[in-house]
Amino acid sequence: MLGALGACSAFMPKNLDYAAARASEQGAYRVSYKSDTTPIPINRLHSWTLHVERPDGRPVTDATVKVDGDMPQHMHGLPTRPRVTRNLGNGDYLVEGIKFQMGGWWVMEFAVTSGERSDVAKFNLMLQH
Repeated sequence: MLGALGACSAFMPKNLDYAAARASEQGAYRVSYKSDTTPIPINRLHSWTLHVERPDGRPVTDATVKVDGDMPQHMHGLPTRPRVTRNLGNGDYLVEGIKFQMGGWWVMEFAVTSGERSDVAKFNLMLQH
């Protein structure tokens, strides 16, 4: 049985991929993000531009995107509920309301649906305190 300290020191995979662009889990989309602030801030609301395209590079202009994020080692999610607030065109979507309350390993998850295709893209982040 893990105590509170053991729960917070859960396993962190080695060699995590921190790329800001990746194929979705089933390969339906290529997804990338860009924060409006660099480095990504802690304890401050900020926005990201999410870009979604098909594997052949054609932008996905009609996607529905659900946003979630969590901190696996601490077993909690984001303190806010970020969401896509605007379709910017050309496969770009404005995600507003992102806030990380502490440094460390975070996983952001984007569930993308366009037409009959649904897939998920997850991004690892290592935020500095």
